[in-house]
Amino acid sequence: MKPVVLCLLAACCYTLVNSSDEIDMQKRKLSEVMWHLGDVKRNIQGHVGTYYTPPQNIEDCCCLSALQCFRTSLPNITSNSVSKLSRSLKSNLVLKGLERKELCKPSTNCTECTSHQKENASEFFNRLESLIQRAINRLNGEERKV
Repeated sequence: MKPVVLCLLAACCYTLVNSSDEIDMQKRKLSEVMWHLGDVKRNIQGHVGTYYTPPQNIEDCCCLSALQCFRTSLPNITSNSVSKLSRSLKSNLVLKGLERKELCKPSTNCTECTSHQKENASEFFNRLESLIQRAINRLNGEERKV
């Protein structure tokens, strides 16, 4: 009986450590995105143009759709900081950090990117920053539960 209990205990501990590591990796990647985003915001001051921009109050289960919209609308600026941000946004860790399947209802329809309002570059990046910060805050809450 004791070996079975020890095996179950080991499996539980492994699961807890593993999920905590995954959350930490997601948070690190999202923090990297925030760093690149800050760099982009400093470098594009005065940039003209408008971009499809998801709203500030996007539903939780539409976060991935909003991220996809931000990625496809990302200003076509030849800049090292924009290309680094673009690469970071494509990471699976970013996708997992924003994913909220447990909150989605089957009837939820997310708005198409081209249906969103066009905003200037400053507002575009502020809303992207808000979306990423929201994911970091959620992951911080999940980490406390583990």
